[in-house]
Amino acid sequence: MVERQAMIDRDHPLSVVRQCQLLAVSRSSVYYQPVATPPEELALMHHIDALHLAHPWMGSRSIRDQLTRAGLSISRDRVRRLMRQMGFHAVYRKPRTTIPEQRHKIYPYLLTRRVIEHPNQVWCADVTFIPMARGFMYLAVMDWYSRKVLAWRLSNTMTADFCVAALEDALARFGAPVIFNTDQGSQFTSAAFTDVLLNAGIHISMDGKGRWLDNVFIERLWRTLKYEEIYLRAYDSVADARAGIGRYLDFYNSRRTHQALGRLTPDEVYFQSNWLRKAA
Repeated sequence: MVERQAMIDRDHPLSVVRQCQLLAVSRSSVYYQPVATPPEELALMHHIDALHLAHPWMGSRSIRDQLTRAGLSISRDRVRRLMRQMGFHAVYRKPRTTIPEQRHKIYPYLLTRRVIEHPNQVWCADVTFIPMARGFMYLAVMDWYSRKVLAWRLSNTMTADFCVAALEDALARFGAPVIFNTDQGSQFTSAAFTDVLLNAGIHISMDGKGRWLDNVFIERLWRTLKYEEIYLRAYDSVADARAGIGRYLDFYNSRRTHQALGRLTPDEVYFQSNWLRKAA
């Protein structure tokens, strides 16, 4: 879909409507122009983001109370709307967390009691909010065993396109995993995303309702990325954000050691384990 959209040429003799028909691309996706988020709302989202990272168990009521105590007048409904927009939910067992698109197929969770023994056995993906001038979303594809970030993207919309682009990038560079795990968000349950996985012969796994621990490793990545990079910088532009996040993820993959990995880096675990497994 992303590649076909990029083929649309507004200066071509063929009309945009006809090009969309030939490429099987929705006209609305071609004409859509993202609307900038008001500065006041972005400031609130930044506060919510910081509170969620510091106190992930807080729901909309607790966050509303903390914002009120800080002198920010805001209703619980508004906090709940912004949290939903940012993809946040309180981290504790509850009946329902991510709300999927009702028309999309939901796949079962495949990792219960499964032992993860080597790279490319399980990959996972998730989306988080990056506080910027327009409130961007960030997505990463991670190898579960080594914690290596295989691909990532920034986007100022919550559509599936940028998720598909990151997935296709990871598959092109690192091959295919046995299982791919995500939450039940509409981007990941969309046919555009799941068709790529199914066509590659990958088993699809999705977190259960109220099961935030099902994708806990990538949740830890968000906390690390924000505290060690994003909150220490003042990105002036999207280009600065991409460059800064890119530099940090290069460091994260190749030089940042992890206690859970025996003080090795994700690259060392991913490539050494992959080589040993293939050699065997």
